[in-house]
Amino acid sequence: MRRIILFAVAVAAIVGAPAARADVVLGGLNWTFSGADNLSLQAVVPSGNQPQNIQCVICGDNQPQQSPTFGYTNFQNQGNANTLTYFSTNVSGGGNPGFDTLGIPYDGSFLRSFLIASGDPSLTFSIGIDVNDNNTAQTLNSFFLLNVTTHTVLSAFTTPTALPNVNNGTGFPDFTLTGFNINVGSDIHAGDQLAFFARITNASDGPDSFFLIPAAVPGPIVGAGLPGLIVACFAMIGLAWRRRRAATV
Repeated sequence: MRRIILFAVAVAAIVGAPAARADVVLGGLNWTFSGADNLSLQAVVPSGNQPQNIQCVICGDNQPQQSPTFGYTNFQNQGNANTLTYFSTNVSGGGNPGFDTLGIPYDGSFLRSFLIASGDPSLTFSIGIDVNDNNTAQTLNSFFLLNVTTHTVLSAFTTPTALPNVNNGTGFPDFTLTGFNINVGSDIHAGDQLAFFARITNASDGPDSFFLIPAAVPGPIVGAGLPGLIVACFAMIGLAWRRRRAATV
């Protein structure tokens, strides 16, 4: 009798246990929101020519100047796709994991090292968007930064928004997604693997691109580096001399 009671209690515990929570399903996988940062889409045109000097994470065309150590997704859009749903993949020279399929993630330490080397010690960054259309606005449905190790959403944009092109043509950015932060903390740990995810609908023309923009770090007010410091020091000496002279007049 005691065994029967224990068995019944165990079954009841299993039946009554809550199912694994899934806040969003991407690539057929469940992902949970755990204090995810909300991303902000801004009609701010990032500087530069994307294929020439900015690292891409998800692109519809090859990137001639992409670093060989920085992999990306190349979904090879020829202008005939209506819905674009892709994860990033850390494949040198560009890889295609397949529509709505998780690719090879980036190691968090790799992305942090890249940002620091790019002059971004804050480890906060933006994602630039290069839109190409035939005068019919495409829609950004969602964009996520994901922790593949813990299957959690780190940053999310989930408000479908029309993306009318500002600088139409490949390589001329149009919009900026801000609010990314990959500092090691409660939601990211050493060794965690990260991935990006994007979904666009009403695609109507050539390749669209999502690329990494390290946060700008303000430099010295006067100049930069050692020359700037020297100029600043002389300026302070001159100010002190003028104050002493005024006090003796």
